[in-house]
Amino acid sequence: MRRTPIGSLIAVLVAVALVGWLVLRALEARSVYLPQVPWLVDLAILALAGAVFWSGWAVRSYQKGKRPSLDGLRAARTLVLAKAAALTGALLGGWYLAQVLVVLGDLTIEPRRDRAIAAGIAVLCSVVLAVVGLIVEKFCELPPSDKDRTSSDEGESPAPA
Repeated sequence: MRRTPIGSLIAVLVAVALVGWLVLRALEARSVYLPQVPWLVDLAILALAGAVFWSGWAVRSYQKGKRPSLDGLRAARTLVLAKAAALTGALLGGWYLAQVLVVLGDLTIEPRRDRAIAAGIAVLCSVVLAVVGLIVEKFCELPPSDKDRTSSDEGESPAPA
């Protein structure tokens, strides 16, 4: 399994932000307004990031030799969880960025400014989730085997995993 490219996460974030901005503008044109982002959302995203990091730390500890054993299935699940966290962070970041963009022109109005601040904090929390997902993916990366090291020392490319 290959690591998640950062460029694809940025593309997801931008695409969701653009589509979300268009949808939110259309809704506001019909006098439909979303409520302010609750602080509980930020806590939930950060708690998820912490859980992903904690799960990845167990895999990292095993690879560093500080943990005696680790179930291979748990390591594989941790990798999948990390990939999902990275993508979820990008998706949520785009959605909350769209909310910031919609109210950007009305920052002099206090409720709109409060909404922009709340959504901006949610964007930051979502980016933290995506970054933690990428870090945990790195934790789950297997070190090159002796065969891969000798073939790369001889100028050959290592065999794909």
